[in-house]
Amino acid sequence: MNNNTLDLGNTNSPNSLPHFVAKNIIKNFGGIKALNNLNFEVYRGEVMGLVGDNGAGKSTLMKAISGSQLCDSGTFMIDGEEVKISSPQDASKYGIQIVYQDLALCENLDIPANLFLGNEKKLFNYLRFIPNFLLPLDHLSMEESAIESMKNLKVSTIKSMQAKIGFLSGGQRQSIAIARAIKSDSSIVLLDEPTAALGVSQTKEVLDLVLRLKETNHAVVIISHNLNNVFEVCDRITVIRQGENVEVFDKLKSTPDQIVSAITRGT
Repeated sequence: MNNNTLDLGNTNSPNSLPHFVAKNIIKNFGGIKALNNLNFEVYRGEVMGLVGDNGAGKSTLMKAISGSQLCDSGTFMIDGEEVKISSPQDASKYGIQIVYQDLALCENLDIPANLFLGNEKKLFNYLRFIPNFLLPLDHLSMEESAIESMKNLKVSTIKSMQAKIGFLSGGQRQSIAIARAIKSDSSIVLLDEPTAALGVSQTKEVLDLVLRLKETNHAVVIISHNLNNVFEVCDRITVIRQGENVEVFDKLKSTPDQIVSAITRGT
């Protein structure tokens, strides 16, 4: 496959169009081409792996898609329609959520407080003259929503919603971060190294969660250096090198050795 082209057809998908497409994305940092006419796609109900060596451009692409870093040129499309993503608010508006490796959770707060951070539910304002910021929080409603979120994701290892994040395992924290990402009507979830530094059982917990996102018809993108994990959950795997497309692999028709070869070819 030509480095700067991408076959946008996926005969294994029940959908005729990718849910999300990034086309001809360019991002330069001074004289360094971080992304050079890069193309990328993911369907609903699909887990797409994004792999490459350090400095290949994976995180730069994810930041561009999530609106936290503007690209110099290129086009984003959702269900075939062009969209403008110039901020995290734009990305959120279009249903794009990203879970970074550091998770960005508040360790001193409990689970409902983290799930609703910045979007807390307030008790009904019976006295109309009370400003919204003075209204007490509706802790019961937020806890009920948190329980429902964990139930929908089939997370069974968390015994109490009052548990502080700082006392949870790595896998449980990932569950909370992912639950927060999909709570706001998201359809595209970007996961940056979700199993990094996790033990065997915690890794399995997170990978099971990724597969449940697929079952709920999300378009899921996972960045990972662990090819065993990539092959366990991904349907297709996009390899990029030095900011350019290398190839898109069908997991069922490829091997980890082929992926490694594509990543390191020419180095």
